[in-house]
Amino acid sequence: MEDNGVTIIDRLLPWYRNLAQRNLRDITAVVLHATEIPQLDAAWDFAMQSVDEDGVGVCGHLYIDRDGACFRFVPINRVANHARGYNKRSIGIELINSGRYPDHFNSHQQEPGEIFPESQVSALKIVLTALRKMCPSLAELVRHSDIDQEMVPSSDDVNRKVRRRIDPGPKFPWEEVKESWDEETRGRLAS
Repeated sequence: MEDNGVTIIDRLLPWYRNLAQRNLRDITAVVLHATEIPQLDAAWDFAMQSVDEDGVGVCGHLYIDRDGACFRFVPINRVANHARGYNKRSIGIELINSGRYPDHFNSHQQEPGEIFPESQVSALKIVLTALRKMCPSLAELVRHSDIDQEMVPSSDDVNRKVRRRIDPGPKFPWEEVKESWDEETRGRLAS
């Protein structure tokens, strides 16, 4: 699949058919994530290793690598497990970024250091535009950290708490991406 210069390459997880189907009209949100795993192949391995007794695992729909290459792990018309409480009505987009890797919950390592390259951010904006054309009810753009604010014991001191999810994180250009999303919303309303 190609849209506006971004090719979406199918790399479908072998168990995606075990995920519930849904109508594209029921999708109202996009949840942005950072993998907090340094490489695309490692993110694939994580999804494969997370499969439970129901034959499904944890993953997003689309994965955008640092160079802007976009991979589809799960078709948009399936409910992927990427954000508790949001899965049925959202699309999960994972940006390859090391985040807090390898010790996500160490209380002394909660500030991710990796920036999001412009090629990745540009591809994200193009993908968001394509998704809005595909899903007529799509209206909400959120970060994973906006909807999951659970605190968990830190890995280095059980008496200290850290955020379970901080992604896509403070290095993500949220204002830029959100402005692009809002501009498109204004354009749709004016049409």
